[in-house]
Amino acid sequence: MSQILVVEDELAIAELVSINLRHAGHEVTLAASAEQAQAAVDAVLPDLVVLDWMLPGESGLSLARRWRADERTRGLPVIMLTARGSEVDKISGLDAGADDYLTKPFSTQELMARIRAVLRRKAPEALDDAVEIAGLRMDPATRRVLFAGKDIRLGATEFRLLHFLMTHPERVHSRRQLLDRVWGDHVFIEERTVDVHVKRLRDALAPAGCAWMIETVRGVGYRLVRQPDTMPA
Repeated sequence: MSQILVVEDELAIAELVSINLRHAGHEVTLAASAEQAQAAVDAVLPDLVVLDWMLPGESGLSLARRWRADERTRGLPVIMLTARGSEVDKISGLDAGADDYLTKPFSTQELMARIRAVLRRKAPEALDDAVEIAGLRMDPATRRVLFAGKDIRLGATEFRLLHFLMTHPERVHSRRQLLDRVWGDHVFIEERTVDVHVKRLRDALAPAGCAWMIETVRGVGYRLVRQPDTMPA
């Protein structure tokens, strides 16, 4: 399950794409302008954006360039979906930072296949790949976690929770989403269980001075941040 932002001002197309994405198990947010899209990305960093070029006000091309110039959104996967189909337009879209480019009219099956392909490319290559964010390093192969050279001891659940948060940084995850992604079969697990393990994770990170990286977003859930106090909790 991925969080996908669809930026499209034609309601019929937006709904068509949205229905297909939700049917495939993704969570979908819709935006009808660059301003709405930027607000959505500022709130929650999605896993992928389907972006129209011709939008009211600022163009999708300009928006893609802005995202690529910003450190937080530099790696955000973008598929441009547009009626502009000339070779020059495609080159401009890809040069602006789009990972793929699909012209209208389009096949929904092809769009879904391209989305799957981009998500596969952007996902960690393997669960054993080491990941490092803001000095916090996790190596699943050796089960080691370090911050500024200091070893951090974690329980198995806290290790899985931290791994998921580190491989999806800056994104807000609800308790239900964390149960789905970290615990898997959670039929008999209460959502408050997440709070208990987040507290244990913070307690383990505190001696190394990096507990601030696990941020509470009130009324929503949790996220891992690269810098302290990026937004009020």
